[in-house]
Amino acid sequence: MDRIKKKLHRRSKIKKGLRKRIRGTAERPRLTIYRSNTEIYAQIIDDSTGFTLAAASSKNLEKGQTPIAKAKNVGEEIASKAKEANIVDVVFDRNGYLYHGRIKSLAEGARDGGLNF
Repeated sequence: MDRIKKKLHRRSKIKKGLRKRIRGTAERPRLTIYRSNTEIYAQIIDDSTGFTLAAASSKNLEKGQTPIAKAKNVGEEIASKAKEANIVDVVFDRNGYLYHGRIKSLAEGARDGGLNF
């Protein structure tokens, strides 16, 4: 296996282990994150019905920001959309990514915006 396949395989194993324990409900939906090389996306999902309740991404933000600043802005945006939908408590799903850098920044932005996890 080359290096990229190993990394993706490791992340998929971590993701499967996390998803066994993490489940979003109507009272406490799941805040999940997807990170690409250039963008970061966040969704709040109710797993019991399978619906996305709120979503935010860095695609709509202005250019010229650092990736960490983009992630923090996405966290604040998803928190404001969650407040509009009367969601305060969520379960954080890091989706197999390590909790540092952009993932940590998004989580801090969401907490600053008023989400509890």
